[in-house]
Amino acid sequence: MRIFYTDGSCSPNPGPGGYAVIENDQPVALGSDKNSTNIRMEAQALIEAMKLSDGEPCEIHTDSEFWINVITKWGPGWKAKGWKKSSKGEIQNLDLVKEAMEIYEQSQAKLVWVKAHNGHDQNEMADEWANKARKGVTL
Repeated sequence: MRIFYTDGSCSPNPGPGGYAVIENDQPVALGSDKNSTNIRMEAQALIEAMKLSDGEPCEIHTDSEFWINVITKWGPGWKAKGWKKSSKGEIQNLDLVKEAMEIYEQSQAKLVWVKAHNGHDQNEMADEWANKARKGVTL
C-alpha cells in the first residue's frame, strides 16, 4: 500500500502558496500558486496524493483536520443538499471541495490526521517541501 504525507503552505496568508506530497522520504509532487491561501494549498496536496494513488489503496497523512472533515463528514451532506450548507453562507473553496470529493469517492484512500509540527519526520518533510514549493522550487 502506498503511503503519502501532504502539506500546504502560504506566507503571508493569503499570498504565495505551495504544496508537497511525500512518498518514501521523497517529494513526488510539488505545486505553487502566486495568490492562494493555506487552506487551498492543503487541499491541492490531498488532491495530488489521491491522483498519484491512481485508484489503488493508499493512506494519506495530513495535518489538515479541516480537509479530512470536509471530505469525509461535511462534504457528503453539502453535496446531498445541492452544495449548500445547513447554516447561512456559501461553502468556501467550493471548486476544491468538489474536486477533492469526486476524486476521494473514486479512490481507495484512507485519510489519516497527524499533529502538525510535532516531530513526525514525514510530516516535517512535507512542511519543508511545501515551503520550498511556495518559494518556487520544482521537481
